[in-house]
Formats: sequence, C-alpha cells, structure tokens
Amino acid sequence: MIQLKSNSGLIKEVPIGFSWTVLLFGGFVPLFRGDIKWFFIMLLTSLLTYGIALLVFPFIYNKIYINDLTANKGFRPANSKAKQMLKEIGINFETLEK
Repeated sequence: MIQLKSNSGLIKEVPIGFSWTVLLFGGFVPLFRGDIKWFFIMLLTSLLTYGIALLVFPFIYNKIYINDLTANKGFRPANSKAKQMLKEIGINFETLEK
C-alpha cells in the first residue's frame, strides 16, 4: 500500500501489485472505487473476450488506478517512501510534475 495525497489534503491508501479484489470481484472493484471509466472498460472487454480479460486485469488494474490518480486527479505521493514505490512500479513521478 502506498499513500497518495490530493491537493486538498485528502490522503488515499492505494494497493500496489497484484489485485486479489479484482480477481475475486472483477469489475465491481473500479465501481466501488469510483472509477466508472474502468468499470465500463472491464465490463466491455470481459464481454468481448468471454471473461478472459478478467484474468488479466488483476495483474494491471492497481497500476492503472494509481496512474490515473497521479496523472489526472491531482494526487501526489504523500511521503518519500510512496515516491520511491511509484518509481519501482514504473511510474516516474518527476515527469508527472512538469
């Protein structure tokens, strides 16, 4: 888990790595997180691939969610540990700050 902080001071703890919740609950995870866009993407791709996409999304969804929060919704790492963990999963925060 890493902590991300919004411009208004809201801190979110976001899981990293493999998503067991997406494996177990599928597209309901983005729906509960308020990520409506990815709910519909998961729904559509699972219908088009007869459910095979639901075996792929647990490996990639947490990174997609973190990337969306940092790039589009104004969240930043809350501390240096979170910043380092973002680098480790391939999200270069310095390029997002510019």
